[in-house]
Amino acid sequence: MSEYICPNCNNPIYDEDAILCHFCGDSLQRAGKGFISRIKYANNRVVWFFLVFFVLLCFVLLFIR
Repeated sequence: MSEYICPNCNNPIYDEDAILCHFCGDSLQRAGKGFISRIKYANNRVVWFFLVFFVLLCFVLLFIR
């Protein structure tokens, strides 16, 4: 069983799926297994790149129709 240390209260967390600390209730600042939770803690440039790309793609598809 792996141990994770809470960055706020420095208590060990043994639950691998925990997103919040069991002791202080603050975020453990680690991504879950899904795509949305991974981009939440990813670099903001990557998120903005995909957002701008998606908007530009929508405009191109709108003008093609």
